[in-house]
Parts: sequence; structure tokens; C-alpha cells
Amino acid sequence: MKSLGNRLIGGTATACAMAMALAGCGGSGNNASNGEAKASDEPVTLTISWWGSDARLKLTQQAIDAFHAKHPNITVNVEYSDWTGYWDKLATQNAGGEVPDVLQMDEMYLASYASQGSLYDLSKVSNYLDLNQMDASLKGTGEYQGTQYAAPISSAAYAIIVNNDVLDKYGVTLPDTSKWTWDDLVKVGEQIVQKSGGEATGIGTMIDSTGLTQWARQHGESLFKDGKVSISEGTLAEFLQMSYDWTHGSSPIAGSSDRWAEQMAGTQDQSDFAQGKQAMVFAQAAMITSNAKSAGTDNMSLVPIPSSDQSKKSAYLKPSQYWSISAKSEHPAEAAMLIDYLINDEEAGKILGTERGIPGNNKIRAALAKSTTGTDQKALEFQDVIEDKLGDAPEITPNGGSDVMNVIKRYEQNVAFGDKTAAQAAKEMIAELQASIDAA
Repeated sequence: MKSLGNRLIGGTATACAMAMALAGCGGSGNNASNGEAKASDEPVTLTISWWGSDARLKLTQQAIDAFHAKHPNITVNVEYSDWTGYWDKLATQNAGGEVPDVLQMDEMYLASYASQGSLYDLSKVSNYLDLNQMDASLKGTGEYQGTQYAAPISSAAYAIIVNNDVLDKYGVTLPDTSKWTWDDLVKVGEQIVQKSGGEATGIGTMIDSTGLTQWARQHGESLFKDGKVSISEGTLAEFLQMSYDWTHGSSPIAGSSDRWAEQMAGTQDQSDFAQGKQAMVFAQAAMITSNAKSAGTDNMSLVPIPSSDQSKKSAYLKPSQYWSISAKSEHPAEAAMLIDYLINDEEAGKILGTERGIPGNNKIRAALAKSTTGTDQKALEFQDVIEDKLGDAPEITPNGGSDVMNVIKRYEQNVAFGDKTAAQAAKEMIAELQASIDAA
């Protein structure tokens, strides 16, 4: 098969542009809007679009070529871009009614597109797309208001990456991490600071929505529910308070507030963790390999984050990306066949590997784990480590809430530097997020 219409798209995405484009979209889609879609034996042409690097293009094209060999009547044209250019192009296409048949989707934008009727109901192509070969909590992250609009490609399990060289250097041992508490983590961090004379820190704070979501779930709450901010002021205040507690006192486990802020603003290669001056870091499990390369050591391990309540199944699998089908696609069945091949076929699994993250398909993930070693193997096996901690899928980020990560960082800094109390910051943060959601 010849190269299928590859072209690079450019542009700069903005939330405003996407929202304006979405306002004019919708529609029922195609020949199967009232029931199960049907595949055709006639020649069909699809377009698939994603963001990513040239390496992603090369691997995805190989997989598409293999799909075409199995389905010679289906031709697939491909489009790709960088992150910002992708969303700008997709918004423009949405406004013009010319959205690709298959599009890569992100959790932060799924509600925005689904709420405007831009995505196809995948239950109508269940004969062609099997979403039951992944964990139920991962599958559920592709739902919006009870309808499956997205097929998770890969999963990202939240973890603590541990540099065992740092622990060994200062003679610090972790407790049983299968049931450790936040107090246990703080004690380990304090030992690192004390035994290093302040040269090394224990760990930075959680500065992302995944960490905050798990924190809420440990307290019997949710970050979002029914499209609104659901976490209580008290639970959020406790979360934000850590940014102050961990940067103050005689043994600040995240270093001084200035040092902590510099770490948030710096690159991975410039971080204390990469320089062997920090023992642990909150991150997605798949990032263990890149962190190991930055630090120049494979002597790293993955452990679950601590829990306030071990009885709560607070962990979950966050989708790295999804595949979705445009509601305007004239060939939803064939689009579903393509997605099914990309996420479920063993041949495609070997080609694509972990380029888009840890495969959502459990059989493919297990097969890759057997053929890899070192930190890659640890990342692939970590889902098994936290299997008994996995709960139901949390509600996805509501339309208007996509800036939640930057909001978290800003309010953590306010508290860390003493500009606001944790209680003040929690109240203002909830109000700001809710206002953004209401205005969307």
C-alpha cells in the first residue's frame, strides 16, 4: 500500500476558537443514525487524525498499512499535527462540518465535543468495536453522560517513581507501600532531608488533576460530579495545605517554597529528581523510563500513592488518549473497524508498542510486558500492582474545566508562599472552576 495522503497541519489552538467552532456543530451523522451501523463491501475512504511526533506518524502508518492489507476495500488518509495545531485544525473542521472520520481525543476535551453532538455513539458500532478487552474503569472514562463516545487507546496509572539510588545513599527504607499512609510518606521524606543535611528532598507535591481526583476519592468524594465541581472545601483545603506543610518546618520534604516552585517550573532533565537530589516524584507510571534516562539510573521502582483510607478503591486508570468517531462520518462501521484494529489486534499492538502509553487492551499489555525488560517492564506491570485499588471510572473533566491543572498549580503556589490560607484558596478555587464550567 502506498503512503496514504500524509500531511502536516499547522496552527495555534485556543480554547476560545474551539468553543466557537463547537457552537455550530452537531448532527446525527450518517446512514445508521437510528440503529446499528453496517459495514460495506464497496470501496470506502476514511480519514484519521491525531497529534504527535514523526515517530508516532511512522508507527501509526505502519499499523494502518497492515489494516489495509486485511481490509483492501478501506483506504485510510492520515492527518497529524503537534498538540496545539491539532486542536485548532479540529475546531475549524468542526465548524465546517468536515471532521475526520476517526480522531484522536483527549480527556480534557471529550466533554466539550460530546456535549455539542460532534461525536458518534459507539454503542451503535459494537458489532465492529470491542471495548471489553480493557479494564472497566478505563472503558468508563470514554463515557459522557452515560454514552460511550470514546475508545481509550492506552492507560496512565498514577504512581510514585522512586529513585532507589537516593534511598540507598542515605540509608532510608520504604515501609510496606501496599498499605502506606500519607504520614508514612512524610516520615520517609523527612529522613531524606535530615540524613542529607538538606542536600536532597523527599518528594514534591501533587500538582495535577489525577492526584487531586484520587485524593478526593480517598475521602469518599469526587472532583467532578454531574458536570459540576464536587469536592468539598474542607477536602480541597487539606490537599492544598500540603504545599505549605511540605515546604516549611525544620525538614521540608519538598524543599523551601522557592526550591519547590523552581521544580514546578523547570524541565524534567533539570529537576532535582533527575540530578539525584530528590528521592521520589509523583507521575504517571509510564514516565519511569524517561525519568530513569534523565537520572542516569535504572535502579527505580513504582509504588502506589499513599491512602487516607485503605478501604477506598481510589485508584483509577486515566486514558492517555482516545479514538473517537465523528458524528458526521458517512462510514462509522468502517471507522469502528479501524479503531478496533488499532487497539485490539495483536499485530497492531506489536507495531505501536507503548508509543501512546500503556496499551488499554490487557492481553496486548501482558504480551508486551513479557517481551520487555527494565523500567519499561515495570511500567507495563504496574497496573497489576494496583489492581485491588482500582475503583470505578471518575467523571471526566466537564466542558469548561480543561484548565484545571493550571488552576491547581496556581492555588498551590498561593498557599505555599503564604499568600492565602488553604481554606481561602479552596473556596476561591472551587468558585473559579465552577464559574469556568458555567460559562462554557
